[in-house]
Amino acid sequence: MNLQKYNREQIEMATRVLTRDDFKKADLIGGVQQAFIGKKVISAIVLLDSDMNKVEEQVSVTDSSFPYIPGYRFFREGSAIKDSYSKLKNKPDLMIVEGHGILHPLRIGLASHIGIMLDIPTIGVAKTLLCGEIEPDGKVTFNNEIRGFELRTREYSKPVYISPGHRVSIQASIEMVKKSLRPPHKMPEQIYRAHRLSTRTKQELQKINKQP
Repeated sequence: MNLQKYNREQIEMATRVLTRDDFKKADLIGGVQQAFIGKKVISAIVLLDSDMNKVEEQVSVTDSSFPYIPGYRFFREGSAIKDSYSKLKNKPDLMIVEGHGILHPLRIGLASHIGIMLDIPTIGVAKTLLCGEIEPDGKVTFNNEIRGFELRTREYSKPVYISPGHRVSIQASIEMVKKSLRPPHKMPEQIYRAHRLSTRTKQELQKINKQP
């Protein structure tokens, strides 16, 4: 696959990313997570209020021929996320995305790309580091820029990596993620519940496909 076209799109999109706080409130926060069956992408979004009560959830299943390539997740998952987001009756003030924001070689990870596409504030939270060096204080730097923060959310567990997606600063990203943690879950509660929804949907689809 020739990735030059997608590189050019990422480079252009990266110029549109805002890493300052451009939102008035964050009372309703969404979490989005994907699951996969072959070429089908299951995108689950769960909206929680400030007390972590569920306000709404939506899920979509779409086809995608784009393979999994680290750093290019948007091109595989973006359409599914857009579809599930379009079903929401309540729109979130902010969305936490399972993936990277600006902590990406081209400064345009899944969370940043989604934020621009939907024009909403987004934060990326990932389980693995895609690029950068971790400083003793937890800051993650790349190309002489602070791109994110390493956070250990649970004792004896591997850390997660927080980075601004779009229209959110690094400091606010860290604060929002910390407020959204609920022990014993490693990921923010919005992501945890979206993961459960996507997994449940995947299992249901697999059962249907096995039926004669």
